[in-house]
Amino acid sequence: MANKLINQMGLPKSIANVFAARNITTAKEALSLTEFELMEVLDVSMAQVTSAIARISEITCPPYQTVLSLMEQRVKMEHMGGHLSTQLKGLDQALCGGIPFGVLTELVGPAGIGKTQFCLKLALLASLPASCGGLDGRVIYIDVESKFSSTRLIEIGVKSFPEIFHTKGLAQEMAGRILVLRPTSLSEFTESLQQIKISLLQNQVKLLIIDSMAALVSGEHVQGATRQHLLGWHISFIKSLAEFSRIPVVVTNQVRSQSRDEICQYSFQAHSRQKTVEDYKGHDSHLVPALGIHWAHAVTIRLVLDAKSGKRFIKLAKSPVSPPLAFPFNITSSGISLLTDDGIELTGPEINTIHCQGHSDIIHFDGERLQYRDA
Repeated sequence: MANKLINQMGLPKSIANVFAARNITTAKEALSLTEFELMEVLDVSMAQVTSAIARISEITCPPYQTVLSLMEQRVKMEHMGGHLSTQLKGLDQALCGGIPFGVLTELVGPAGIGKTQFCLKLALLASLPASCGGLDGRVIYIDVESKFSSTRLIEIGVKSFPEIFHTKGLAQEMAGRILVLRPTSLSEFTESLQQIKISLLQNQVKLLIIDSMAALVSGEHVQGATRQHLLGWHISFIKSLAEFSRIPVVVTNQVRSQSRDEICQYSFQAHSRQKTVEDYKGHDSHLVPALGIHWAHAVTIRLVLDAKSGKRFIKLAKSPVSPPLAFPFNITSSGISLLTDDGIELTGPEINTIHCQGHSDIIHFDGERLQYRDA
């Protein structure tokens, strides 16, 4: 709207001609000057300038909206968009139905915490018949680190939905709906993105999972501005895939160590730097998401999986529909299971702090000792 032409705004012809004669042709050019500056440049009265600016501002500025109208728009968008239920009651309630369509949802946490277990369950749920709470569609699963396990997927299905998976042929049918891609480099992944976009429409794909984006980027061995440029292009394209196809897109992210220089990211924090460093020393973990601040701004939902004092937690760290909450969980033969549906509200640094204290990737099922390679 800022570049809208003044001669298209319905101003009196006399004043519109004066703007044109002074080479002020757009709303942006007119509104960047004060009324006194315009009066001098245009050589007209203050009353004429005030009237013209009022008209330009009225047309250029977006209309006011009430809170009620915004709420109605959001409800309408959510109804049109939909959600993929995680089958984790407390988390689904906090997310108003589950993983939302049309946006990026990020799972971040240390290796072995359960991110791939979460992804496997989501892939299974998306391929389930609609009558069972699924999306009855296909899934594209980008398996960067070769951690996708078809055996584990079927085990989760048999334990979670025995009545379905014991039906002859149904397990094979659902497994056939999940397409696994294993790009060996970021460039190979980039080449496949356009084909993925076509497949989203042609093959009734209802879920896209990238496990993990951080592994793709780190494999390029580039740093600094070059890495951010590579990541920036992929962020934009993956977001466009979510918006274009109106399906849930889930991306996993790894963690890295936080340097002290990153503690105070803004100049206005400098006065409290010493206190912040002291708080930082008190944490049992100095881990942060690996892909940086630009990636963090791109995701709509951030789920942090971490472990503290021997307990695992799913933290809803970023969401437009919920306060930050933490849900204790464990991993069983049927996948991730919440220990309680009542989330613990988080405040302050604890929202984004990632712990790995007392964490082990050894999972016990009914006395059996099993190990899953999960990032």
